[in-house]
Amino acid sequence: QVQLVESGGGLVQAGGSLSLSCAASGQTFSPTVMAWFRQAPGKDREFVAAISWNGGMTNYADSVKGRFTISRDKAKNTMYLQMNSLNVEDTAVYYCAGEPRGTDFRVVGLYDYWGQGTQVTVSS
Repeated sequence: QVQLVESGGGLVQAGGSLSLSCAASGQTFSPTVMAWFRQAPGKDREFVAAISWNGGMTNYADSVKGRFTISRDKAKNTMYLQMNSLNVEDTAVYYCAGEPRGTDFRVVGLYDYWGQGTQVTVSS
């Protein structure tokens, strides 16, 4: 059984930065792709960023491109999301997800593994 655990959320002022982590544990976990999603109150869960586990691919939602950076440390089985220039619209619960069943890694329903989520709140 694979477990994904996010950490690093919190409260920050607009224009500030936060860094999230997602640690994978359990059985041998070697996903092809891992991703970050977020869900704001009253809204659907949406894609934020994805990374190929063996390197060579990163992909971002237009709303975060140029402000967020996704990365991973294979040796630590950990994925990261560095978030800069945060604004109020970035407020949401952020989830990490692993191993999509299919090639469209932006689709929420394709992921087998999810973390419990971490709250990010940006104040104006």
